Amino acid sequence: MTLATLSDVLNPAFDNGYAVAGLVCLGWEDMRAYVEAAEAEQCPVILQAGPSCREHTPLPILGKMFRYLAENASIPVVAHLDHGYTFDECQEALDSGFTSLMFDGSRKPLQQNIDETARVVELAHNANISCEGEIGFVGYANGENSAGTDPMEAQRFATETNVDAMAISVGNVHLQENAVGQLDEQRIRAIESVTHVPLVIHGGSGVSIEQRKLLAAQSKICKFNIGTELRMAFGDALRQSIDSDPERFDRVAILKDLHDPLVSAARSVVRTLSKPNV
Repeated sequence: MTLATLSDVLNPAFDNGYAVAGLVCLGWEDMRAYVEAAEAEQCPVILQAGPSCREHTPLPILGKMFRYLAENASIPVVAHLDHGYTFDECQEALDSGFTSLMFDGSRKPLQQNIDETARVVELAHNANISCEGEIGFVGYANGENSAGTDPMEAQRFATETNVDAMAISVGNVHLQENAVGQLDEQRIRAIESVTHVPLVIHGGSGVSIEQRKLLAAQSKICKFNIGTELRMAFGDALRQSIDSDPERFDRVAILKDLHDPLVSAARSVVRTLSKPNV
């Protein structure tokens, strides 16, 4: 059994200068491919169930799927709730077998975010699992604007919540389709100088490959969330499969064609973060 908590995989990354991929899942086909990719690279992996995934599949089912994959994997696999917005949602994820909770109070006033995140941290730690929080709202491509993380607020947030990992807003954007963005390294260094917790970049698909490599090796950023670029790989493979034979209709046959391209795309993501062999 290789089911792991977020701290199990991020603390070694923090100490040894690399990062772990948090891969955003939407269904069985991608989560299975992500584990196979991580096994091929001999790297740990964080399987993430975000809001859109939970709209499609209930948390209790996702928990069983994640745990099944973890229990049959040769590498550490984290079952992670991504962007839990309420205590009750986090409690349901815990009850469903998740080993990591991410509570997102980043839209709320600082004190409210601290108080609500601390409550979820206590919930997680009492169950011997991990909790990630977010300080500084990370916006969306063609949507809400980001609010950059203030280093002093980050210091207070990390200290008063006792989070195991802290998502920050440093120029990253959710749902960015082109990996051309540049994170604000000056702001990252300022946050690093006053905190001692693994840092997380949401919206990692919009960060250039070169900067991912650099920050994975030379900063306290220990987790990059990657979703959009893998969804694009899935969509491209799906179109190719359907277009190859317009008369095809069997979903199982079509989805089989997607597996290898998705494994290849996920391997590229994982390899970029330069994890030594587990």
